[in-house]
Amino acid sequence: MGTLAGHLVPGSALALLGLWHVINTVRAYHLKGPNHFRSSFWHPFMSPFSKFAYTELIFITFFSVFFIIMQVLDYPLFSFAFKLNNYEHATMFLHLMIFASFTLITVITHKSDILFEVSGVLAASVFGQELFLLHCHSADHVGLEGHYHSLMQLIVFVSLLSALSTTVFPSSFPSSLVLSISVLFQGLWFINMGLMLWVPEFVPKGCTIRLGHGGDSDMHGAVMCGTNKAGLRARALANLQFSWILAGIMISVGCICLFSSKKITPRVQSSEYERLNSRVAEIPLSVTGFKQVNYP
Repeated sequence: MGTLAGHLVPGSALALLGLWHVINTVRAYHLKGPNHFRSSFWHPFMSPFSKFAYTELIFITFFSVFFIIMQVLDYPLFSFAFKLNNYEHATMFLHLMIFASFTLITVITHKSDILFEVSGVLAASVFGQELFLLHCHSADHVGLEGHYHSLMQLIVFVSLLSALSTTVFPSSFPSSLVLSISVLFQGLWFINMGLMLWVPEFVPKGCTIRLGHGGDSDMHGAVMCGTNKAGLRARALANLQFSWILAGIMISVGCICLFSSKKITPRVQSSEYERLNSRVAEIPLSVTGFKQVNYP
């Protein structure tokens, strides 16, 4: 993953997955209403009864297997050289594959409702292992690259907390929405890291990109800043990018919520109407329950 493609490909996949979850989470909330909403760690494609319904889980499983193979084979060298870097990245996708394959089996066997909490624990383990391996990475990311990875750990930490919260409180719309947003943010930040650290044209002023060759300790792409002032400026730019990307996500989520509220009639009104009708229907029953007593 220490290449431009190694960041753009998984970053794009995560961003699309996060956007897919944001749209479906908001849509489900507007359709079911706050009283009937239930979180989901996956969403069917097209319709639950379609043959393409399990596309998301199948895609995640095969995508994870593909990236594990690419890391073990040390793409683009395609050799079986044991590199801690690559095996750490492969382990992240291993946990993602475990979550997706287990959830797929529960859906196929119609046990997804019973084992919802188990899928939630596995989803949380994906982010927990990602956070652990990023924090204790064998490749010592220093300087600007280390700062980008520190900001990435903040996003993953939010994903971990929101996954646990969604597991414990499956009817919580905010937890489910934050989880979807954090996955989208992870993907976009991965893409941003790839561009800012591996494309010479995007490297901040006063810094240069150094391409490593061979050896586990040698980083594939490391940005080196000539002066302390240039390094501080580059970190400040990274902080601004972090805030700007988050602002763009929040604007997009707000627009999705507003658009969905116009297109979909909330279920809350119908449920209140049904509750009012049920109360009216109960009145005659209570009246007929009294018997008229005639005294002699």
